[in-house]
Amino acid sequence: MPSYTAPVKDQMFVLNDLLKVGEADIPGYEDLDRETLEAILEESGKVARDVTAPLNVVGDTEGCVLENGVVRTPKGFKEAFDAVREGGWTALDCDPEYGGQGLPYVVATAVGEQFSAANMAFNMYQGLTHGAYSAIHAHGTDDQKQTYLPKMVTCEWTGTMNLTEPHCGTDLGLMRTKAEPQADGSYKVTGQKIFISAGDHDMSENVIHLVLAKIPGGPEGIKGVSLFIVPKFIVEDGQPGARNAVSVGKIEEKMGIHGNSTCVMNYDGATGYLLGEEHKGMRAMFTMMNEARLGVGLQGYAQSEVAYQNALAYAKDRLQGRDVTGAKNPDGPADPLIVHPDIRRNLMDQKSFNEGARAFTYWGAQMIDRAHRNDDAKAMGLISLLTPVIKGFLTDKGFEMATAAQQVYGGHGYIEEWGMSQFARDARIAMIYEGANGVQALDLVGRKLAQDGGKHVMAFFAMVTDFIKETKGRSDAFDAGFREPLKAASKDLQAAGMFFMQNGMKNPNAALSGSYDFMHLFGHVCLGLMWAKMAVAAEDRLAAGDGDAEFLNAKLATGRYYMARQLPMTATHLKRIESGADPVMALDADHF
Repeated sequence: MPSYTAPVKDQMFVLNDLLKVGEADIPGYEDLDRETLEAILEESGKVARDVTAPLNVVGDTEGCVLENGVVRTPKGFKEAFDAVREGGWTALDCDPEYGGQGLPYVVATAVGEQFSAANMAFNMYQGLTHGAYSAIHAHGTDDQKQTYLPKMVTCEWTGTMNLTEPHCGTDLGLMRTKAEPQADGSYKVTGQKIFISAGDHDMSENVIHLVLAKIPGGPEGIKGVSLFIVPKFIVEDGQPGARNAVSVGKIEEKMGIHGNSTCVMNYDGATGYLLGEEHKGMRAMFTMMNEARLGVGLQGYAQSEVAYQNALAYAKDRLQGRDVTGAKNPDGPADPLIVHPDIRRNLMDQKSFNEGARAFTYWGAQMIDRAHRNDDAKAMGLISLLTPVIKGFLTDKGFEMATAAQQVYGGHGYIEEWGMSQFARDARIAMIYEGANGVQALDLVGRKLAQDGGKHVMAFFAMVTDFIKETKGRSDAFDAGFREPLKAASKDLQAAGMFFMQNGMKNPNAALSGSYDFMHLFGHVCLGLMWAKMAVAAEDRLAAGDGDAEFLNAKLATGRYYMARQLPMTATHLKRIESGADPVMALDADHF
């Protein structure tokens, strides 16, 4: 059976040495000293390793079952969910006014990585609840907050988001679910929603659905969409009361994340309560969706991380062939797989991506903290720009790395008992839900680049340029290994942006045809920037004689690998972008 160990040492390096959270001028960060952070991550790592990871295969093989209108989760899930709840892990960054611990989002992100890597399907129950909590916290009335949030913070009640309908996904303006006003101020919600993660289960007392619907007589299309709180059980005096007119039509049969109940939800005149303003549902829902997209990006590299850990152990243990430079295990019948250069290449691809992705995601989480806790508009603009990159690039590459880890096993990677298939299957959904990655790329190029007159992407360019200037002459090794590769990659990114500016207005397809490549180009530059910054941190600690020299030197070697072997892909992506729309749009639809 596969296993998982939380990478606490690397998490601590990113938080303390790269992001320097204890020194950051963000309210609440002053409490994030090394001892506190390590204690939190060590303890959450134990929960991930000992409580939720052993249930990952159980969830995959048993799945969820719909019985007499109730969804039954796999064996052991409820007991584990209770343990996670009672440990306070669902409340880390929630508002203390409603029972939360009030820790920064970056801490919850680091813990969330552990839980997602250990058991992605299981962690989605609390993850969706946190998103619903955030939407109600941001847009709810005082009464709604008092009614729902305390129980959602503890996950005694869980939450969902209901967007997709059988005939519409991304184009939510086509939705048919309606909400008819009632004399008491409530609404009767009628319609069907599909692909609802954690739509129903037996682990909480109530499920608080957030449902997009249209109020009759409102504007056409997306401008007529409103958001509603529709509880499974109507809340009466703070407790679940009468059953609402919402039911599970079926549980979807899926490729992966079998332990999470993905439901078809039927609303048959269910009682709902408006969340936020009429016809402003997307504004409220995006509070949930942006958080969810960051969480899905995290899922992408978390599955890559756990797959890598198991592939590495297998490569060190499995004897196969001899090292071409001479036997490394002369007393055995063969050498371990890890001696072979192609296995090393495979593992280094995974390791360099995982560590770069972790830094990128935590950096994004720190920007969210700065935006919210410092009311920093620049940080909010930058994380808004980078959200589709975090979601799209990290899930694309996370799936690629999970299958690369599977490849290390040879034929055993294709056999279910080794567990590698599950990591690949679970990782695959992250590329699709919360906005398929093609949509993320369109959002990045079609909307985010030009947002606020393009000042956020220009701020990113300036940040990279300033870093390159500040590190000039640091050392020949740093220049060759990190600074020059980053400089070349950033020039490719700016050239791609210039191509869109020069061609996008007269021919929008010229920009949109290159949007997917641009998202990946941008992602590589972000990871390149993270690796260059981590190299500075590692070199500084080595120079000071502080820290684990073996760990720090391995960090530098891994970073040099990414800069030499992965970052040059920016040139390929630029070449594709500059080919324009013609190669993409050349065929008539009938000729495909």
